[in-house]
Amino acid sequence: MRRVEPALPRLLDGTRRLDAGQPFPFTCHPGVPCFNACCADVNIILTPLDVLRLARTLGLHTREFLERHTVSPITRELELPIVMLKMRDEPAKRCPFLEERGCGVYPQRPWACRMYPLGMALPPARAGEPPEPLYVIFEDDHCQGRLQADAAPWTADAWRRDQGVLAQDELEAGFRELVSHPWFIGGRRRLDPRRIEMLHMACYDLDTFRAFIFESSFRRRFLLDPELEAGLATDDEALLRFAFQWLRYALFGEPTMTVRDAAAAGGRP
Repeated sequence: MRRVEPALPRLLDGTRRLDAGQPFPFTCHPGVPCFNACCADVNIILTPLDVLRLARTLGLHTREFLERHTVSPITRELELPIVMLKMRDEPAKRCPFLEERGCGVYPQRPWACRMYPLGMALPPARAGEPPEPLYVIFEDDHCQGRLQADAAPWTADAWRRDQGVLAQDELEAGFRELVSHPWFIGGRRRLDPRRIEMLHMACYDLDTFRAFIFESSFRRRFLLDPELEAGLATDDEALLRFAFQWLRYALFGEPTMTVRDAAAAGGRP
């Protein structure tokens, strides 16, 4: 039986699907006529690691970064909180980190910027079937990178490796498992406001999540390995991985956490 390819999300309308191993030409550098043209009037969705890296680069608490540099659109169709980079308040709507020489935060640029002109989508969750990512190519009129004589041929895997996306995807694998969780199958279930707030805090406002662990009753309610607990105090990436683990318990009731009994916790957990 022929496998039916899942439909692409509406956000990817007008793009061209890329088959496995199919090459595409692309280059980007100051010599390309459209250099930096893609850094204005664009919707850049930030991943949890994007927020963390940019906040650290700018020396900001994650909550302060979110308040200064992001917006969170809310629609009836939105099942999960989305964090988008806030463009400058000007007609051109340029990226706040764009400088004359190019990207001012290039080593910590967001996942979407690393991926371009490649796009990726996860199909809806299916029980017992891990979602396979779908890749597309953005062929925007403003981008001339695919038309240059020095445009090298890339496959999706080669491009993602070259741009440092593979390492980021490995660290954020737990996040993808959350947003494509079978709990959402069929679109009939939605997170209530309290759990949406929990997901937003643990994924994006990591400094507040760290305070939640160490300044609330969290450690009295949950049994943590001493070595892990020590790492959570100082290691941002360990804390992010732990956040994804804790959310599986908090959102979906999975046994990813060890709950202390009421007596050991000093009261009801």
